[in-house]
Amino acid sequence: MKETKKTCFVIMPISDQDGYEKGHFNRVYNHLIKPACSNAGFEVIRADEEVKTNYIVIDVIKKIIDSEIVICDLSAKNSNVLYELGIRQAFNKKVVLIKDNKTSRIFDIQGLRTIDYDENLRIDEVQKNIGQISKTIKDTYESTSDEINSLIQLLSIQPAVLPQQIEISKESSLIMDILNNISNRLSFIEEDKNTTISSQNSHPYDYSFDGYLFNHGDEIHSGSESLGQLIDVTNDALILKKENKVYVLNKTDPKYNEILPF
Repeated sequence: MKETKKTCFVIMPISDQDGYEKGHFNRVYNHLIKPACSNAGFEVIRADEEVKTNYIVIDVIKKIIDSEIVICDLSAKNSNVLYELGIRQAFNKKVVLIKDNKTSRIFDIQGLRTIDYDENLRIDEVQKNIGQISKTIKDTYESTSDEINSLIQLLSIQPAVLPQQIEISKESSLIMDILNNISNRLSFIEEDKNTTISSQNSHPYDYSFDGYLFNHGDEIHSGSESLGQLIDVTNDALILKKENKVYVLNKTDPKYNEILPF
């Protein structure tokens, strides 16, 4: 019987942050956090790697609460990261805190141990940091229930407990169904986009549409107005994403007549 690996869920900035190079935190994840988790014997999971079969917020919260251990990167003091850490600590679950050496300590949790790592990801420093983080993951996981995992425990406050069963209203159930359908449609668009790009890799442009040539991710403008980034093309419309919202620009839309794909 195949042994099921213990899970380490990673809370960290996923998008690019001010003051950091493009793709910086993906490099932190791939070259520092993943090797440290693997060395400690854990399967590592980040929110953007999850298969979105449900409303993603629910999936993330379940992973935050249910994972055997969580590693949280406080670098850049990202608000989403701090919110998700708060959820984990509300249940007094085990968590390993790390941050880069350019980020100052956060007052509210400065009493908890935090491992600093080299923000420049120098190979000699990274190898040392991997060892430190890996050992801390193991030690934290194997620690007894008497260890301090959060300020909740430090203050002797009763941690949060999930109810055994939750009954939601018909209205809430309908909303959840709608969100689930949206999530499934977005997953379909993402899969279709990947298929389209893969089949056109030999061409200088990803899409040809109504005389225009586009690449995936192009910023589309109508006059001086930015309409968002191109994520897909259909027979008679452009699929655009702006401020995390996906919408369709049809040929019949007045804005279509003034599009500038640059």
